[in-house]
Amino acid sequence: MGKSKYALLIFFGACSYGILTAVVKVAIEAGYTVQEITGSQYLFSFLALLILFPFFQRGRLTGLQALQLLLTGSFLSLTGIFYGLSLKENPASVSVVLLFQFTWIGILLEACSEKRWPKPEKLVAILLLLIGTGFAGQFSLKGIGELEPAGVIYGFLAAVTYALFIFFTGKAAPKLPGLQRSTYLTFGGLLLMILTTSAQFITSGVIFTGLWKYALITGFFAVLPIICFAFSSPKLDSGLTTIVSSAELPASIIAALVILHESFSTGQFFGILLILTGIIISQLSFAPSHNKYLTG
Repeated sequence: MGKSKYALLIFFGACSYGILTAVVKVAIEAGYTVQEITGSQYLFSFLALLILFPFFQRGRLTGLQALQLLLTGSFLSLTGIFYGLSLKENPASVSVVLLFQFTWIGILLEACSEKRWPKPEKLVAILLLLIGTGFAGQFSLKGIGELEPAGVIYGFLAAVTYALFIFFTGKAAPKLPGLQRSTYLTFGGLLLMILTTSAQFITSGVIFTGLWKYALITGFFAVLPIICFAFSSPKLDSGLTTIVSSAELPASIIAALVILHESFSTGQFFGILLILTGIIISQLSFAPSHNKYLTG
């Protein structure tokens, strides 16, 4: 499979996360909490992978590799928790702009890891992504002084943990089969949800009151990205994976338009175009004269 095909898998996974956001909003409107939705989502995702576990290829896993995968999975779970807390404190437009700071944070992590300055096409892509995020998220500086500091901190923490998830997904046990890695990543996220909520989303019985319907859908759209990232991240540099992951925002806006019947402005359309342009520009790193990853 060529490098561009791995990038396409990341793009597909990011779009799945975007659809997931709209479904989560529907579940919240139905009266369920972020913790209940996220916890049940991880539970159903893990159970689905566990059922498939005996049937897919597995490699030898050391205790250290298992720990690395579990910790990496917990970063994604933390992202959901921090983002939910940010949404409680501040408008969604502010929270989404804060979350999408993961783009430059991811590039910074890669630069520190590789000990080299990012390529020009990545810097241009990041600039377009940040501007596009502002338009797509309908961010405005008006009233910025009225923001809750806690919400801003939570939003930025969500960006940090998401960037860490993307970065370490490509580093933790990269030679293991993708589905095996996905199972441990998902289990890591589930463990964190159990620890932070005292497993109330399981013990309270709320899953059987109707939450299970949303959990089935969110679990499906949550496990798809994990599988896509688990398969593709080890094949791509983390900076490129970070940039392509920004497809989540356009997908979430389109999903909100279709599923939630939300309005769609010209500014959002312009923002989506900027984000997609940034993603396309990032693919210039596949050119043989630029990318050392093309060979080998």
